[in-house]
Amino acid sequence: MLKPVLVATAIAGTLDLIAAFVFAGAAGMAPAAVLRFVASGPFGDAALTGSGGWMAVGVAVHYAIMAAMAATFIAAARRMPVLVARPLVAGVAYGLLLWFIMYWIVRPLRWPAIGIPTDPQAIAGQWLCHLILVGIPIALVAARALRSGRA
Repeated sequence: MLKPVLVATAIAGTLDLIAAFVFAGAAGMAPAAVLRFVASGPFGDAALTGSGGWMAVGVAVHYAIMAAMAATFIAAARRMPVLVARPLVAGVAYGLLLWFIMYWIVRPLRWPAIGIPTDPQAIAGQWLCHLILVGIPIALVAARALRSGRA
């Protein structure tokens, strides 16, 4: 199961990170600030104004979260053949679940001032990332690995 988790993590994690840089850049935020924000999740607000080392921590945190997401889906897909049979539908559904967890539970608990998303344009961008760039690649990698017996 390790190889498909690593492949799904690399693909979905990289696509999501690039999208985060693009969306943040459009809002005037540099990639370094994005990575420090990610690092601040588990390590506190000191990461927001910290040195370049916090950027590396942000990358590590991002990919660790993505690995947990990929491993969770692949483990579920091993027990639920429908996830392998319909990877596009499963990927969209999983991406929506991940979006809900991130934006309605994790972020409000960690950063209450940010609040729950209400802007339709922002939600559309978030869905693009979570459903298409994260959920679908994870599901496709899982389906391919499980169909070939590599997971």
